[in-house]
Amino acid sequence: MVPTLLVGPFEVPTHEVFVMAGVVTAVLLFRHEVRLRPAQHSRPLWSVGAGALLGGAILAKASTAWRLVGQAGGVTAWDVLAHGGKSLVGGLAGAYGGAVLMKRLIGHRQSTGDVFTPGVVAGIAVGRVGCFLTEQIGTPTTLPWGVLPPAGTAAGIPNCPQCLLGVPLHPSFLYEIAFLLLLLLGVYRLRGRLAVEGDLFKLFLLSYGLFRFLVEFVRGNEVLLLGLTGTQVFLIVSLPLLFGYFGSQIRRGVYRQTRPVVGVPA
Repeated sequence: MVPTLLVGPFEVPTHEVFVMAGVVTAVLLFRHEVRLRPAQHSRPLWSVGAGALLGGAILAKASTAWRLVGQAGGVTAWDVLAHGGKSLVGGLAGAYGGAVLMKRLIGHRQSTGDVFTPGVVAGIAVGRVGCFLTEQIGTPTTLPWGVLPPAGTAAGIPNCPQCLLGVPLHPSFLYEIAFLLLLLLGVYRLRGRLAVEGDLFKLFLLSYGLFRFLVEFVRGNEVLLLGLTGTQVFLIVSLPLLFGYFGSQIRRGVYRQTRPVVGVPA
């Protein structure tokens, strides 16, 4: 049974409600950030945003297709769309790629990552509330803040055998929400103060990637390889690219002097 919320006389899927609320939050903050930019820079940003949204939606689904491998008849595009899961990390990678592709298509050369950062961080935090209410919460724990799902709720959470054991579980999504709220404060603290436009979004990707790698150990997701989940394997491959980028910037002395990004209040 899919957990639902009552909205007036209607029952709506809980997870989808919070995901949509997260998207709306992200769009509203993106709109606010766009308005802070000079008009000549803000016009193409909506096109870039649309490319990011489409790329994120596609790769969020496609990046979980490996779970369907081996089923009878093979895996079709419809199988991925209808029965595949959704990966937030895959969605972020897809959004980044979609934004880069759209910028090339419209000939926009200015960095756009920073304008997305507050909305992305806040949107994920809101969406994770739905994940906490409907997905596997985490692995069993003896820590005092462990969460014991009600029996009715636990029975409705898919792929979560530990939810039915009647033992407290790590509230992994609450860990993530708390981390994202702290990260959001840091984003607003650093916004407009970094030496290179676009580095704020890369710093978010690096910070969130490191956190996700660690929190996966208590999330209880399916193991893919060598005791690691699919998300952790992806992060092992992708995070060195970000470390390499920032290491190169440091060696070049880019961060020795910071300057405000033009058009964005510090």
